[in-house]
Amino acid sequence: MNGLMKLDRIDINILVQLQKDGRISNVNLADAVGLSPSPCLQRVKRLEQAGFITGYEAHINLTRITDSVTVFTEVTLSGHRREDFMKFESAMRDVDELMECHLITGGYDYLLRFITRSIEHYQEVIEKLLDAQIGIDKYFSYIVIKSPIMKSSVPLRSLIGKQNSVEFGV
Repeated sequence: MNGLMKLDRIDINILVQLQKDGRISNVNLADAVGLSPSPCLQRVKRLEQAGFITGYEAHINLTRITDSVTVFTEVTLSGHRREDFMKFESAMRDVDELMECHLITGGYDYLLRFITRSIEHYQEVIEKLLDAQIGIDKYFSYIVIKSPIMKSSVPLRSLIGKQNSVEFGV
């Protein structure tokens, strides 16, 4: 092959089904996508090996375990050289409470999402980051009151459109 992998509608359907239920049996997955079990399993293994499927995880109902606070934080760095961004991102990889880190356009540099046990715990995390001198110039925090809509799967069919197949470099 020339480094391209073609995903057809069946591959895309497999990905859609696995997003809905990563624990679906191969027999049920095959039935859902219109294949027999053996070719379905071969496709899943091919999708895994090519890096389209990067893992399987459980979704935890955190409210059943403990209280928590979700905080979105806008961060502006004091410097804007490549090294400044690399230093910040490297330090953020070690923060357990950090769930997402996005370099964005607009009035600030990063949008972060933290989950902490309380507002006080969030403040401890932020103060530790400020003390670490990783280039934070200023930050603004937004405490989440309610999350009425949260999705964990991406809308593959909408993103790909009406194409019957898509080629990817692998």
